Amino acid sequence: MEVTFTGSVLEWRGPAPYWFLAVPPEESEDIKEAARGLEYWGQVAVEVRIGDTEFTTALFPKDGRYLVPLKAAARRAAGLTGVEEGEQATASLRIAGRPGLAPPG
Repeated sequence: MEVTFTGSVLEWRGPAPYWFLAVPPEESEDIKEAARGLEYWGQVAVEVRIGDTEFTTALFPKDGRYLVPLKAAARRAAGLTGVEEGEQATASLRIAGRPGLAPPG
């Protein structure tokens, strides 16, 4: 299953800042259904594409939706280092191990 979405960039200010891309609620529900039995501790392993940048990560469940962690290297490669909290970004993701990841578009 592939999902393309536009979501808000979020910052969590813990001991070190962490950045996430929020998956909208409707797409989160679709992912939850497709990942049934594949999740671990509520997380779902995915392959993500933002622009020409591809990386793997695990979605975090939060308040009924998923968050895509944006590692510093992925943010740099995707050109998101200057993005402020609340700005929008578009991504495609695929549950790891499932075929077919096409570019957002």
